[in-house]
Amino acid sequence: MTAVDVASAIVAELVAAGVTDVVGCPGSRNAPLLMELARSDLRLHMRIDERSAAFLALGIARVQRRPVPVVMTSGTAVANTLPAVIEARLSGVPLMILSADRPRHFVGTGASQTIEQFGLFEPYATTFGIDVGTRPDVAASTVRRALAYSQSHVNVAFRNPLVGESSDVDSQHRDIKLQRTDWGVADVDLSKNTLVIAGDGAWEVPGLEDVPTIAEPTAPAPHHPIHPLAAAVFRKTQVSGEGYVVETKPEQLVIVGHPTLHRDVLALAQDASIDITVLTRTADYHDPTGVARRVASSVRVTGEPTGQWLKIASAASELAADAVREGLDKAQEFTGLHVAAAVADTLGTGDTVVIGASNPIRDLSWIGMPFDGVSAYAPRGAAGIDGTVSQAIGVALAIQSQHPTEIRAPRTVALLGDVTFLHDIGGLLIGLDEPRPENLTIVVANDNGCGIFETLEQGAEEYRDRFERVFGTPHDANIEDLCAGYAVSYSRADNLADLVTQLVDAIDGPPEFRVIEAVTDRSTRRDVHAAIQQAVAW
Repeated sequence: MTAVDVASAIVAELVAAGVTDVVGCPGSRNAPLLMELARSDLRLHMRIDERSAAFLALGIARVQRRPVPVVMTSGTAVANTLPAVIEARLSGVPLMILSADRPRHFVGTGASQTIEQFGLFEPYATTFGIDVGTRPDVAASTVRRALAYSQSHVNVAFRNPLVGESSDVDSQHRDIKLQRTDWGVADVDLSKNTLVIAGDGAWEVPGLEDVPTIAEPTAPAPHHPIHPLAAAVFRKTQVSGEGYVVETKPEQLVIVGHPTLHRDVLALAQDASIDITVLTRTADYHDPTGVARRVASSVRVTGEPTGQWLKIASAASELAADAVREGLDKAQEFTGLHVAAAVADTLGTGDTVVIGASNPIRDLSWIGMPFDGVSAYAPRGAAGIDGTVSQAIGVALAIQSQHPTEIRAPRTVALLGDVTFLHDIGGLLIGLDEPRPENLTIVVANDNGCGIFETLEQGAEEYRDRFERVFGTPHDANIEDLCAGYAVSYSRADNLADLVTQLVDAIDGPPEFRVIEAVTDRSTRRDVHAAIQQAVAW
């Protein structure tokens, strides 16, 4: 069988399984796959950098919730996709690496672009091999098995010749069904003071709708949202004032998904004195310190929250939310937290937001996300800044492909820090013949470095003599010139009013792919945070 016969069978299987998008990178050893993909009905997105290609696929897959294959040549081209595979695995996003390889006997001989590819992504992706001489029908069945896994690596060894004529391969269409893990049912008595903590990957759990919930921005919007800064109150056994004493520590917690953002929330979730139930629908569950009493996939509830507990939770949440807005009003400088407020306040129903790691997602959480009617995506699996521009573009492309008949593509807004943006600046490079996002606004909160470290221990006054060089890391990059080089529309905002105006103009004006640089100050970050947190010290 020829290389193209095998490639044709693989592509036909992808189409039959319901895959709609594939990301490809130019190369020689993967030529059979690229040739067949180019003549298939799949939406093919070409990128010249495998790292950006994998994160683009990850962004598309976040929306579609089905595997998006990434196709590349042999050698280190395959290894460049590892960061995206790790993020996919830890965030539960389906992703397939479809790598071309040389025949096995070339490994270890010094042959060009030849490394040990089989098992390269273990334990983050399950490996499937298609060897030289494999029949097309067996190759197709191997891909079929791989598609049942959320994260898979299909390694295809091709022998020369790599291109030539092939016959079409017919397949029956069917739906992709990813593996699920059922951990059973947990009993939860809601008459006990109960709090839900919902992180990335959370879902709406039947029975917990009426429970006060601290939800991260990528979790579903809860019916009774509790501000994350209120966790400082819930960590106390009781609070008191003139003439009253209130029991504030919850008796039980239900953790859904993968919460990672706030130290007080995480400390609450690691309090061994609280009865903790962790819910998961995958092979993994969130319990880093081993204090959970049980793990389950669903709950069976009895009782209902008391009116007193609902009042306590609501009062703590309102105190925290008011402290954030008052802190913004009092701040003298334009900060990243102001940028997050502008983005959040201009989001509308039907919008999608992509949120960068570090400060942006924490800022949006402080501002009050998640919002009902707004879809949110963020790389919270490994919580890295890798490939975020590419993921944002992937999300925007996937959203607009879901609305092919609409004159104006639904709006996607990405909020990124400057270092996150610069780390994946190459993601702005989109080929002339490739699909482009039609209505994507990337807001870059540029404080000329790593503002998140201003609020951490190393940002304290006693470390300032070393801080700027090794943590602040100023770069003075000219974002306007970089955008011009990639032919992306650019504008600049130097204050809150400017930014709000530009965001509103982006809503009302013609849709396009644009970058808004919000030039901020991080010198007051630490003081602003301290003042807000002090105001919540009930």
